[in-house]
Amino acid sequence: MQPIAEYNFSAHPDRCSVEIYDADAYLADEAAMKASRQQVVAGNGYHLYVHSLQSDIQVGVRIRIWPMARDIPGQAEGFTPVSLESETGILVIGQLTLGPAGEMELPRAGLYEGIASWTGREAVAAYHDDILRQIDDDWGVEEISRAWRECPFTEEYVLDLSFSRPSTPDED
Repeated sequence: MQPIAEYNFSAHPDRCSVEIYDADAYLADEAAMKASRQQVVAGNGYHLYVHSLQSDIQVGVRIRIWPMARDIPGQAEGFTPVSLESETGILVIGQLTLGPAGEMELPRAGLYEGIASWTGREAVAAYHDDILRQIDDDWGVEEISRAWRECPFTEEYVLDLSFSRPSTPDED
């Protein structure tokens, strides 16, 4: 079975975090961000926070929309159930202080539920820590940037989601 839609982004894990949120959900959620440090991916319904173990090397974010719920991917290092509601039908992939890495249009607005999984998280963190130990006064910005770009591992977070129901209108 093929996904209905698939989107791939590269994002900088600014302060070790990447956020995925509905285009109208501007306010951050400190409690959800804090929970992601323990759970790797956590949210409040309109925001999901992905927590990396490093803050310098780009991570991949893949969002796949399926016609029905999917099984847990076998190759994942870890996974957690997630839900994300988008009243606008547009998700933003945010880099905290760096701004959006991209946005995607969902097939339709509403509640999406599924699984978040990740690979390469530990390997990239170990590489990152190893490079930090090697940096000395002779290293310049260019050498450090090259080391981050040449990381032999890929850290990726995948959201496998399916449509659950239309959004519930707010009663103002």
